[in-house]
Amino acid sequence: MRPPFKPNSIAAILCGLACAGQLSAQAKGHEFSGEAAMGYTSKAVAFGPRPSGTPENAKLRAWLRQQLATRGAEVTTDKFTAQTPVGPIQMENIIAKFPGKSGKAIAITGHFDTKRLDKFVGANDGGSSTGFLLELAATVQGHPRVDDLYLVFFDGEEAVKDWTDTDSIYGSKHLAAAWTADGTNRRLKALINVDMIGDRNFSIVWETNSAASLRKFVWDTADALGYSKFFPRDGGNIADDHIPFVNAGVRALDLIDFQSQGSFWHTPQDTMDKLSANSFKILGTVVLKVIEGLESQK
Repeated sequence: MRPPFKPNSIAAILCGLACAGQLSAQAKGHEFSGEAAMGYTSKAVAFGPRPSGTPENAKLRAWLRQQLATRGAEVTTDKFTAQTPVGPIQMENIIAKFPGKSGKAIAITGHFDTKRLDKFVGANDGGSSTGFLLELAATVQGHPRVDDLYLVFFDGEEAVKDWTDTDSIYGSKHLAAAWTADGTNRRLKALINVDMIGDRNFSIVWETNSAASLRKFVWDTADALGYSKFFPRDGGNIADDHIPFVNAGVRALDLIDFQSQGSFWHTPQDTMDKLSANSFKILGTVVLKVIEGLESQK
């Protein structure tokens, strides 16, 4: 039942309507901003080295959950204990869901942890995927979706010691198994993983472990947008967070610029000065167009 109308409440009502309009405008997404993605990356890097199981990793996770909650996403976590060469480590994937209506889903993923190296802050390796996904959340907020859109922040991508099949990609292995069990993987039209995508010499690897049809769709989209030189059709196979989903039968793809890391990969020189807002902008533009194209598919 509506409460009785009172004349002296007119000003309050008008103010409320105006404020609601302002909040609605703020809640709407915007064009993907490379500068904003750089800003989010810088804030993630400011937490310092962030290996799984460390206080800095936990602080970053709390900040990520806080940021995503402001975007109107349904934020959940996937907590687990990883058995590693140095013993059990508590890890936590963070999942932001923007609901759609089709019953189908699309996932864009990346990792936020850094490798256990002295003074390694991982601006590109761990930072850029974090900043990219946060800006993607800001871009899509408030827009109605056809398919559920999942933005997934993986913990435990990095090897605790040396990369092997058992010492790596802990978070994606755990979520792939969980999503197989609960049926989410069967609903996925595509999963696209991003990793090390912010460096100045931006060039995405034609990654051959990925689903060929999805890889072609993304590269064709980049060509149509005029970004062919950043998406050469050569490369090789790379093990990354997409692999557990490929193994689970998901149409999955890795977008990674592994060849342009130069001498700063896994060194203390992986810092913000190695990154470019333009690299984020290019990839953000392509990924958003790909999401649009995937949503138009049955």
